[in-house]
Amino acid sequence: MKDLLKDLPKISIHRGRSYNTDLKKTLPETAGVYVFFKDNYPIYIGKAINLKRRVSSYFDLDLEIKTEKMIGDAEALSYIQVESELEALLLEAKLIRSYMPKYNIAAKDDKHPLYIRITKEKYPRVITARKIAEGEKNIAFFGPFPSSKNIRSVLKMLRRIFPYSDHKLGPRGCLYSHIGLCSPCPNVIEGLKDESEKSAQRKRYLKNIRHIKTVLNGEVGKVRTNLEEEMNRSSGSQDFEAAAALRDQIQKLEYITRPQMPMEFYIQNPNLYEDERLKEAHQLSSVLSKFNVKVDKIERIECFDVAHLAGTSPTASMVTFVNGEPEKNYYRHFKIRQLESQNDYASMKEVIDRRKNHFADWGKPDLIIVDGGKGQVSVFLRELAGEKIPVVGLAKRFETLVIPVYTDGTIALKEYRFPRGAALNLVQRIRDEAHRFARTYHHKLISKSLTQN
Repeated sequence: MKDLLKDLPKISIHRGRSYNTDLKKTLPETAGVYVFFKDNYPIYIGKAINLKRRVSSYFDLDLEIKTEKMIGDAEALSYIQVESELEALLLEAKLIRSYMPKYNIAAKDDKHPLYIRITKEKYPRVITARKIAEGEKNIAFFGPFPSSKNIRSVLKMLRRIFPYSDHKLGPRGCLYSHIGLCSPCPNVIEGLKDESEKSAQRKRYLKNIRHIKTVLNGEVGKVRTNLEEEMNRSSGSQDFEAAAALRDQIQKLEYITRPQMPMEFYIQNPNLYEDERLKEAHQLSSVLSKFNVKVDKIERIECFDVAHLAGTSPTASMVTFVNGEPEKNYYRHFKIRQLESQNDYASMKEVIDRRKNHFADWGKPDLIIVDGGKGQVSVFLRELAGEKIPVVGLAKRFETLVIPVYTDGTIALKEYRFPRGAALNLVQRIRDEAHRFARTYHHKLISKSLTQN
């Protein structure tokens, strides 16, 4: 077997000083897979939503006996960054299956590893299993996974996008069928009197199973392409309800796996994550240059978002990305002070005025992204006149970039609809983080006001 991990750069481990000086500077706060080595061979493979936080826990906390022994044996650590929690789970399972590291196997409560099983039946079920039982037929087996918690996490994400059954046929719709997580439910399908409708619903169910199998194989991009093609056909035939449902599936799939990368790509190129960040910045810079937006470099990007509920507890967030990565030391919350709390434009004006007061101590961004359309961008442009900081907006409808175009001393705001690709991934990731950060503070203020009343 080819040693997939031998070329990964490794960091020597000695609990204490070496960890603090080397790993804390190196490890990113992103999703990924980490590997502990002894004698240049993996002895434990794990996944993390936040690599720095997860690996830190091995050195900062009191450990269980088995984990303490593993850390004592480990001589080096390496990691592979990925784009999402789902990708981390799938890559972890693939690497564990390839290497069967000593401490992954020792950590099992059962001598058999855990798998995801797709049964070979009239209505295939998606279930978990410890081993392949003799005489049972399967469409596919995936794993092993380190824990039942990881398996539940994978299946929970997928079930919301592609509902499936985990039960045998029965006389009536299951509980999950009532909340859309087993849809169409095989029990309901079998109860249909119309044979044509029964056939159509069974095909719909089997299509969900095929998509799940393809995703678990790491071919997320293939599923997305198939859904897009089907959505376009439905739209072309004016079946807008079906097209909208497919659009929702695509958006959910994008949310958990954006951008989509086959697991083998991460194995073949451990620097793929960094390469993608450079590609994103280059593509965004190319888009801006088409409209003569002058950006000397595009290393530090700030994004602003305003949140309020019917004018109550208005807040704004500023998130900062450096080289495509969130730099949380530069995140800021703004509690809106002005009286026109329902006026987003007035709130935006207040926020950028307060931000200008800190250019000297916080530093200046290379680019500002405003969550909103032409009105929000216009406010920022007026307030930043003379600062030579480019400003663009991101309107949620069709993910449209709002770009100022200067002609003969006048400004016109043009709209550019992003094609799918690296630049769109970057601005969406930044905008989504601004949303999350704004909502967190907004909810905190609302909770505080409720407890005070």
